[in-house]
Amino acid sequence: MQKILDAILADELDAIGSLDVPESYRGVTVHADEADMFSGLETRDKDPRKSLHVDEVATPELGPGEALVAVMASAINYNTVWTSIFEPVSTFGFLKKLGGRHNLPYHVVGSDLAGVVVRTGPGVTAWKPGDRVVAHCLDVPLEAPDGHNDTMLDPQQRIWGFETNFGGLADLALVKSNQLMPMPKHLTWEEAASPGLVNSTAYRQLVSTNGANMKQGDTVLIWGASGGLGSYATQFALNGGATPICVVSSPEKAEIVRSMGAELIIDRSAEGYKFWKNEHEQDPREWKRFGARIRELTGGEDPDIVFEHPGRETFGASVFVARKGGKIVTCASTSGYMHQYDNRYLWMNLKSIISSHFANYREAWEANRLIAKGKIHPTVSKVYSMDETGQAAHDVHRNVHQGKVGVLCLAPEEGLGVLDHELRAKHLTAINRFRGV
Repeated sequence: MQKILDAILADELDAIGSLDVPESYRGVTVHADEADMFSGLETRDKDPRKSLHVDEVATPELGPGEALVAVMASAINYNTVWTSIFEPVSTFGFLKKLGGRHNLPYHVVGSDLAGVVVRTGPGVTAWKPGDRVVAHCLDVPLEAPDGHNDTMLDPQQRIWGFETNFGGLADLALVKSNQLMPMPKHLTWEEAASPGLVNSTAYRQLVSTNGANMKQGDTVLIWGASGGLGSYATQFALNGGATPICVVSSPEKAEIVRSMGAELIIDRSAEGYKFWKNEHEQDPREWKRFGARIRELTGGEDPDIVFEHPGRETFGASVFVARKGGKIVTCASTSGYMHQYDNRYLWMNLKSIISSHFANYREAWEANRLIAKGKIHPTVSKVYSMDETGQAAHDVHRNVHQGKVGVLCLAPEEGLGVLDHELRAKHLTAINRFRGV
C-alpha cells in the first residue's frame, strides 16, 4: 500500500497500474458478533466509538464492471451512524441477502470517497488506473427493466458501503465503475470526498424532476440547514433563485447559514418549539406557532417546498406548514421513521408527499459537476483520522457537528490533492466557511 500512496503523493499516477495491490488493507468495520451489543439501550445511548473498529481485512476479488480505488479520504454520513448502532436493523441482513464475497462476519463501511483508481475489472472502458475520482454510492446492476428509466427504481438498487461491503472508510474500496466521477481539481482529498452522498441526495430531493422540481421564486423550508444535507439544500435554493427558510438549532448554526447568504432563519431551540406533547401525541398549537413564524419571515407566504429529513419529530409540522398545493419531500428519518401527521391538512389542501432516496447516476453527475465548477461548495467542518472514525460518527450521532465530517484514509494530512489553485483561490472563503465552527 505504501508504494501506491507514494506514487499518488508524488503525482506519478501513470505508475499506479504497474504496482502490486496488497492482499489486505485497513478498513473501518462493524462485527456481526457484536450486532446485539446495544440491546436494551435508547438510541441516543448507543455509542459508535464502541462498535466501529479499524481492522486489517482481505482485499476483495475484482469483478466485471468494477474498480478498486485507493481511498485518500472519506466522510461520515448518517447511514454509517445507523450501521454502527445497528438501527433500524443490522446491516448484516443486507450483506447476507446480497451473498457471495459481501457476506462476511465484518462489514467495511462508508459511502463516500475521493481517491485514485488502482485496478479496473473486465469491461471497464471509461476509467483506468491513475484516474483521480470521487464516487457516488448508488450500486445497481440494472438487470431488471424497472431501473432503466430511473436507476433508483431498480429492484436491486443498493447503497454502497451500507447495503454492500467494502465501503469507503478504508484504504481501498470496491465500487462499480459507474459510481465513479471526476474529482474536482480545486479541492483537497477530504473536501472532494465529503459532498458525494449528501450533495447528490439534496440535488435529487430539491432540484430534480424526480424530487421537488424547485423553480425560481419558490419558498423552501429547510430543516437542519447547516447539517450535512441541509447545507447543500441551502446552497441549491440560493443558486436556483428560491428563498430558503433555514431551520437550525443554535446561534452558531444560524450564523453559518447567514454567511451562506440565507436571510430567513429560525433557531428552533431559541424559540422552544415542542411539536410533541408526549411520546404519543403531537401539539397542533406548536405547528400553528411555527407556521405563524414562517409567515412573519416571508411576509405572509407558506413554503412551496418543505425539505424533510428529520422524520418523526418534525413531519407533522412539515405537512401542516406547507402551502396549499405544496410539496413535502422526504429522504430520511433521523429522528424516527414512524411518521404521524394530520391528513386533513394534506388531502384538503392538495399537498403532496414526495419520497426521495439518494440519486441516479445522472443526478449524481450533475451535482458533482456543480461542485467542480465552484457553483456549490463542500461544507467540511472537521476532519478526523481513520483511527478516530468512531468519534467522528459519535459527533454526527449527537448532532454536535456542522456540515460534513471528513475522515483521512491514506492521505497523511489535510490540504493535499489540489490541482487547480486559481479556481481554489477564487472560492476559498466559501470552501472554508464551515471550518473551525
